[in-house]
Amino acid sequence: MIRTEEMLLNVGPQHPSTHGVFRLVVKIDGEIITEATPVVGYLHRGTEKLAENLQYTQIIPYTDRLDYLSAMTNNYVLCHAVETMMDLEIPERAEYLRVIVMELGRIASHLVWYGTYLLDLGAMSPFLYAFREREMIINLLNEISGGRLTFNYMRVGGVKWDAPPGWIEKVRDLLPYLRKELEGYHNLVTGNEIFLQRVKGVGKYTKEEAIRYSMSGANIRCTGVKWDLRKDEPYSIYDRFDFDVPTHTDGDCWAKYVIRMQEIEESIKIVEQAVAQFPSEGAILAKTPRIIKPPEGETFVRIESPRGEIGCYIASKGKKEPYRLKFRRPSFYNLQILPKLLVGQPIANLIAILGGIDIVLGEVDG
Repeated sequence: MIRTEEMLLNVGPQHPSTHGVFRLVVKIDGEIITEATPVVGYLHRGTEKLAENLQYTQIIPYTDRLDYLSAMTNNYVLCHAVETMMDLEIPERAEYLRVIVMELGRIASHLVWYGTYLLDLGAMSPFLYAFREREMIINLLNEISGGRLTFNYMRVGGVKWDAPPGWIEKVRDLLPYLRKELEGYHNLVTGNEIFLQRVKGVGKYTKEEAIRYSMSGANIRCTGVKWDLRKDEPYSIYDRFDFDVPTHTDGDCWAKYVIRMQEIEESIKIVEQAVAQFPSEGAILAKTPRIIKPPEGETFVRIESPRGEIGCYIASKGKKEPYRLKFRRPSFYNLQILPKLLVGQPIANLIAILGGIDIVLGEVDG
């Protein structure tokens, strides 16, 4: 009989697999994880409390930092909440611009996940290819917003700037290229035996568990739950587009991989339709007062971000600053199931499970 001794192992806060300042304390008995404790708070900036002393437009840059891989989406959820309280009608051209940049951001976010996930599992080439395509998308978002990571593009009532001349055509020309390169990703990785052994059947959970842990995005759709707020509770102009909501029933790391790759295809379809329907002219900002003061009351809105359901609650006293503001951050909720998934697993599966959930630390800490 082999005698083993229990050992405490710190994964992070600077471990490459955590992509930031997340710390995971695991207790292992030999090669098997017996206990896992996520330690958060290293990136806590008190965004929600800071917002109580900021005007609504001043809060927008803080939403960029919550999820630095999908800043456009986070910009939108705050603006959408304020617009809902003020009952604002958004110009059509602005709505199309919002959808285009949000879906380009979704593709870029999934490309980062694809590249870094494969890198963590030991494959270098997919990372290089994914970041090559992501760079092309970031260049387009940089051209329209002036930023490369934190865009600060959305405004209450519309968007900051119109699309520069020729920008829509550049987006249209990029889409066939992205679709072609996506096929290359599948040829390189999807059927790879080593990759399949690392992810198939690993980190598995049921539909009931996903619902109980309030999971969202690919983390719930991988169990067969067909739930996407763009379809089920349409916002902006998403009800005008024809796209599918990919699901899988395996509930493991492999299912999440398949779903995210399919979501890239669906986002390409949405952008194609948005570009084809894009109005030739029109306003990009609704008529809003210089100082935004929503009426007294409260509202909660939620949208579909690349990581799942992000919500924004605002309580207003009719002043230029919110009385209370709260974000429902998908990474924070998706993280909760991690200890359950890790206990009983060999330590070698830790990276596949952690990366499969796709956590952004800014959303966890807030």
